[in-house]
Amino acid sequence: MRRHSKPIDLLPYVLSTFAELIGTSSFAAEITVRTMSVEDRKAVIATVEPLHQLAARARIGGSIVSLGVKEGDVVASGAKLAVIADQKLLIQMQSFDQRIKSLQAQRDKAKADFERAQELLRRGVTTKVLFDQAKTALDVTERNLAALQSDRSVVEQQAAEGAVLAPGAGRVLSAPVSVGRVVMPGETVATIAEDRYILRLQLPERHAKFMRAGDVVTIGARGSKGDADEGRRDGRVHIVYPEIQGGRVIADVEVKGLGDYFVGERTRVFVPTGRRDAIIIPFDALYRRAGVNYVRLQDGSEVVVQPGERRPEGVEILSGLRDGDVLETK
Repeated sequence: MRRHSKPIDLLPYVLSTFAELIGTSSFAAEITVRTMSVEDRKAVIATVEPLHQLAARARIGGSIVSLGVKEGDVVASGAKLAVIADQKLLIQMQSFDQRIKSLQAQRDKAKADFERAQELLRRGVTTKVLFDQAKTALDVTERNLAALQSDRSVVEQQAAEGAVLAPGAGRVLSAPVSVGRVVMPGETVATIAEDRYILRLQLPERHAKFMRAGDVVTIGARGSKGDADEGRRDGRVHIVYPEIQGGRVIADVEVKGLGDYFVGERTRVFVPTGRRDAIIIPFDALYRRAGVNYVRLQDGSEVVVQPGERRPEGVEILSGLRDGDVLETK
């Protein structure tokens, strides 16, 4: 009697294999390589600079009796940075005070003489000439007193100008003075960088025709990761100076958030320098194996390529592909 074996159920295996084939093919795509025009960017070094650098200067000569700031301090507009005293001004004010007291005594006597002459004239005891002389003496004394008080106000104002005030809000870059030092009028007491900072570029002369006010540039990440894509941000060209200095074009770039940078700190900036033809492929079309970069063609063959700059739309291919090649991506 022949024994019949149990039939094998192949349906699950067939369904799983078919699903695997469908799933594999559903993610596959074909891309035809085309040469496109891209904006070429050059990496240059920019320096962080304040938009305006202010100098707080001494308005009078004398000795510094107090200094209220040091390098790195943040000051408000009009803040008192230092006080300069001149002993000669104090002596002049004391001299004016004594002369004013003397003239005030003369004025009081002239006023009393005038009032007496006025009363005698009313009674008809004195003459009009003596009355006019008393009035003139009082007027001269009062005018001399007013002139002397004005001269004292000038000296008092000079003494008040010994207070060195901040010409604007910002951060103190340098304070090259100390208490007790003698300064001359116009000498710098402190240098202040305004709160608004810019990036100053110096480009080769051949790039002058590509730079325009309003152009968007890319600022690299701060520190040693300046070449990394992470941390990059955009800035805008504020002004391109019309003068070429030493074969360099100077331009200022406005970027938000430069307040925590050091003045003079350098960072990498990518600026537009024209357009050129390039091959750009999607990121998922490129894969790496054993330290070598490959792409897969439509016929299944692998091609070694040399990738270049990474852009938002894909990665640039420097060699290994040509216009019209069909790639397979997953």
